[in-house]
Amino acid sequence: MTTEGMAMASGTHEEGAGPRPRRRGAALEEAILRAAAEELRESGYAGMTMDGVARRAGTNKNAIYRRWPHRAALGVAAYRHLAGDREPAPDTGSLRGDALALLRRANATWSSPRGAVLRDLLAAGDDPRLISLLRENAGDSAMDADWLAVLGRAVARGEAHAQAVHPRVASAPTTLLRGEYALRGRPEVPDAVVVEIVDEVFLPLVHGRTGRV
Repeated sequence: MTTEGMAMASGTHEEGAGPRPRRRGAALEEAILRAAAEELRESGYAGMTMDGVARRAGTNKNAIYRRWPHRAALGVAAYRHLAGDREPAPDTGSLRGDALALLRRANATWSSPRGAVLRDLLAAGDDPRLISLLRENAGDSAMDADWLAVLGRAVARGEAHAQAVHPRVASAPTTLLRGEYALRGRPEVPDAVVVEIVDEVFLPLVHGRTGRV
């Protein structure tokens, strides 16, 4: 066993600064997620390794693998740890106001440091497990649910026909916004583009779905 491995096994600091308190359960999980998030911020998903996370968390790889079976699962869990609790869908009293508030919130998130982590994860297209987990757990389904809620309220107010409450309609604004980051390589999308997506694409799409054959 290496010196480093002995230090981890015995629960002592490598620097000899005294014994490290033995962590279990939620405390250990928090330390691993925090370490993984730091690895993602500093090295990106491509540079995040289980060995690196274990060293940073002061534990061993077995403790990580017992909780997350592979690197993709840990990467997504670390992002969710960074993201924190989700805010409820905005309710401004109008469809346009709700749509602008929701898309501006997404834009602020994606242009932030944790948004950079998410964009890096989304760019790792060579890892199908990662992409699948991101779709399930990293906010896409929750974001679509927010847009469906916004559309549902618009129908209740008489601003839209019931046919507008459709998953493809709900996902259109965030798909277009993500394209600005992914395809154009923008570090931040100007607010004028956000307004254009809502006014020139989303609202005409909603109002065009009248239910008539």
